[in-house]
Amino acid sequence: MCENEDIQEIYRRVLADLNRLENVEYKKKVVRFFKTGKGEYAEEDHFLGLRVPQIRRVAKKYSSIPLDSISLLLSSIWHESRFCALCILIDQFNKASESMRRVLFQFYMSHIKWVNNWDLVDLSAPAIVGVYLLDKDKSILLQLAKGTNLWEQRIAIVSTLTFIRAGLLKYTITLAKIYLEHTHDLIHKATGWMLREIGKKDRSVLLLFLDKYAFQMPRTMLRYSIEHLSKEERTDYLTRVE
Repeated sequence: MCENEDIQEIYRRVLADLNRLENVEYKKKVVRFFKTGKGEYAEEDHFLGLRVPQIRRVAKKYSSIPLDSISLLLSSIWHESRFCALCILIDQFNKASESMRRVLFQFYMSHIKWVNNWDLVDLSAPAIVGVYLLDKDKSILLQLAKGTNLWEQRIAIVSTLTFIRAGLLKYTITLAKIYLEHTHDLIHKATGWMLREIGKKDRSVLLLFLDKYAFQMPRTMLRYSIEHLSKEERTDYLTRVE
């Protein structure tokens, strides 16, 4: 990538490459899958109809573009543009020094409003937020969790996947308690998923949580969290739900 290439021109080239892959038929399926109907969570999102491997190939081609170009891609109305931007950002983050990782983390947080669908969250939250905060103060996750933005709340809980894999389970438990009374199924699913991951790491921690909170957990959260338990255990916990 030419260092002197205009920021806008780089953005236009990436977007043109994505647009060339537009698939009208697949788009019809995608807009239903991502709930873009009136009043649904992705009502304002726009799709080209690309598959993830296609987006990743474009991202790989432009992996060294400057942050200003990534910023333009991330603020695009096109979902695939934002996904591509996050793929590039993750790649740069993985290769960066600790000081540069701080810059990239701050960039991510300053653009967090554009990480606005569950796949964008699940792609980037563990890889950037989780990795960066692994050995640092994690209070920002509590701020996100206690806020009012659905996607920021999901970023908070899904970021803890990185902690779980490192054996740090208490942060997920703290957020899971906060989300016991959450009303949106996208938070129920994400929290149940993280609890299930805890169970893979330390079954006793999951069971302790379930024994104490199963009766008040949203049913979807509970179902996701107990997927890897025995049939008898699943039945037992499901009967505890109010």
